[in-house]
Amino acid sequence: MNAQLPDYYFRVRDNGAFVFRVDTQNRQRRIDMDQIAVVNIRNGEIKPHGGRTLSEDDLSQIRAWMAERTELIARRDMDDIHRAVDYLNTTTHWVQSKASSEQLEEITDDLLLAMHDLRSVLVRKKADRLMKGDK
Repeated sequence: MNAQLPDYYFRVRDNGAFVFRVDTQNRQRRIDMDQIAVVNIRNGEIKPHGGRTLSEDDLSQIRAWMAERTELIARRDMDDIHRAVDYLNTTTHWVQSKASSEQLEEITDDLLLAMHDLRSVLVRKKADRLMKGDK
């Protein structure tokens, strides 16, 4: 474990985090975590907790965390999509070489509908980009 703890701890939740100030400089030498804010990444909102006023350093640290977290989520989203492409390829191989008639009967309609929906959205988005001149 690192000898030096960070000044802030972010307890991640669905759209953001609860922000705690970490204090190890007390007489009992224990770790105290004092909640100072709640942040929402989707709308960029930072709400002080319990009537506190956040310092410029607090706000700076929180905004930096929000930027890093947003970037991390975006990277994870793209990684998930690349995995989905791999999984589609694996599924195609399974359907072609291993699936039984009963298994195919169970999943064919669901897969066809999901793939049709995905294809429709991809084609529409591609057409929108082409109409705007994006590449």
